[in-house]
Amino acid sequence: MEEQRFDVWAAGDAYERYMGRWSRQVAEVFVARLGGGSGLRWLDVGCGTGALTAAVAARCRPRALVGLDRSAGFVRAARSAAPAPAHFAVADALALPVRDAACDAVVSGLALNFLPSPGAAVAEAVRAVRPGGLVAAYVWDYAGGMGFLRRFWDAAAEVDPSAAALDEGRRFPDCRPGPLRALWTGAGLVDVVVEPIEVPTVFTGFADFWEPFLSGQGPAAGYVAALAPAARDRLRGRLGETLPARADGSIPLAARAWAVRGRRPDRVRR
Repeated sequence: MEEQRFDVWAAGDAYERYMGRWSRQVAEVFVARLGGGSGLRWLDVGCGTGALTAAVAARCRPRALVGLDRSAGFVRAARSAAPAPAHFAVADALALPVRDAACDAVVSGLALNFLPSPGAAVAEAVRAVRPGGLVAAYVWDYAGGMGFLRRFWDAAAEVDPSAAALDEGRRFPDCRPGPLRALWTGAGLVDVVVEPIEVPTVFTGFADFWEPFLSGQGPAAGYVAALAPAARDRLRGRLGETLPARADGSIPLAARAWAVRGRRPDRVRR
């Protein structure tokens, strides 16, 4: 089985239940920590269904705000609930459709690790931001801090050892503090900071946990969609045995993301 076959991101509604409800919590914390004044020009690269774009619109009073994503389905979903003054377009993170130094801040949420060349994407963000401007992103801590995915892949590997190769904790080694810092400093950014963002992910019950994995959105859900019914039932049963549950049936987990930010150096005065 080829890994990239499972990296499907297209349906906005399905994504919201699978990941969007948690990514919106992280976006709020991320933007609050960035600070910055009002009236700036923002670019959200890999905007998905617009969680980060909406947080910027609500907190930062931007002069201009553009969200870009390579998924036309996600862009449609983002536009349907677009907060002013946000605009959205389909575009490639490795070839941003903006002129040099056009933005005051370039941000990205939960997208960097899915790009074929994260280093090239950061370099392109640096090109798009003005001297002194901000480049910032966040990704899930797939290796240990993304609780519900960690539980999922551990259970999947128990019932199907071949699933270990698809585990996002193994596939995305850049989603750790050291590699993220190296990406930012390697692109020439300064004042680089890497820090965790932790949010609760409480599921109302097992169905609330399991059903989003049937959506086909993302690596884990794509893996479930490709399973034969009997194998899917075995995985479902193993998860039911291992997930923690409160007396009311709710499943209390938590998710951690790693956030990184840096500033493009000011021009050298002569």
